[in-house]
Amino acid sequence: MKTGLRRTKSLPLVSRLFFSHLLVMIAGVSSFVMISKLSSPRFFIWHLQRLEGSGFSLVYARPYLVKGFQAAWNRSTLWSVLVGATAAGGLSYWVSQRIVQPLTQIEQVTKKFAAGQLDERLPPSDIPEINQLAISFNRMAVSLEDVEQRRRELVSDLTHELRTPLTVLRGYLEELAAERIEPTPEVYQRLAKETRRLERLIGDLQELSKAEAGYLPIKLVSVNLCPLLDSLVQKFSDQLLEEGPELRLECPDELPPVLADIDRVEQVLVNLIGNAITYTQTGSIIVRAWTELAGESDRIPRLWISVTDTGVGIAPADLPHVFERFWRAEKSRNQNTGGTGIGLAISKRLIELQGGEIEVESQLGVGSTFRFYLPLG
Repeated sequence: MKTGLRRTKSLPLVSRLFFSHLLVMIAGVSSFVMISKLSSPRFFIWHLQRLEGSGFSLVYARPYLVKGFQAAWNRSTLWSVLVGATAAGGLSYWVSQRIVQPLTQIEQVTKKFAAGQLDERLPPSDIPEINQLAISFNRMAVSLEDVEQRRRELVSDLTHELRTPLTVLRGYLEELAAERIEPTPEVYQRLAKETRRLERLIGDLQELSKAEAGYLPIKLVSVNLCPLLDSLVQKFSDQLLEEGPELRLECPDELPPVLADIDRVEQVLVNLIGNAITYTQTGSIIVRAWTELAGESDRIPRLWISVTDTGVGIAPADLPHVFERFWRAEKSRNQNTGGTGIGLAISKRLIELQGGEIEVESQLGVGSTFRFYLPLG
């Protein structure tokens, strides 16, 4: 109850600023009037005494002069106070309005922003502090608008990815329930395949969410990646058909150890090599590893690993979106491949969590090169 009374009695900021300026003015004028009232007559009488000492006779005129001075002083002081108070009051009101106006705009914009109008922005202000606040708010608004846009895209993409397997499952189940198709092992395998696809999609989403939130455990240790590269190339080579692409490894006999999580590096390489095999019908897939300096200024050595294929490639317009969630180039967007479109987004985040970066170069119809580096350990 007391809190409600306090809110009711509190004055708006413009009134507080106005009254604070008036109080400062009243204090200054009052001090001026009191000091002048006490000191001015004494100084005037002292000045008259000096004139009498110089030979002027003011014995009879002194009382009239003092009274005239006091009357003139009182009248001039009254008019000065009235004019000064009016000017100071008007100036205080104008200054208060100038200060409060951008704050009122901020309140209006924040209300619209809270209502969902994320395109609202604060105008610049002549007051440096408020202008800096407006700049910070606009940056936050751009960030939140981008987050909201990404959320909508994520929901749309997720709906798209879930629709196909759910439609297949529903279709087969309805046909089986109506006894329009025979419950053959092939039908059950098809149902199991779509179920595994849903399970893989949910698992990828959960892992991506943990990676982006920083909750994914990363155990950085000094490791040698040579055995891992050899085993992965051998494992994928055994899965390739004779008429398929050739998979080979090109790296020095000895590689310097890197500071990385061996399991997460394997996860990234499995995704990159798997994608290369999926979209490369003939030609070659080369896994390379080498060390180089990051730049002439810092001279930081890094270990680079790349996966180069001669597959369908990626169009230049699609390259900026390669590491986005659910992205797949139109020519390679094939539901039969089983991909969820999240693997590259997860790979990018995993490499970043280990202190590295991942890049891509590609030409449509020529092939693609995905490469990433890790810091030496």
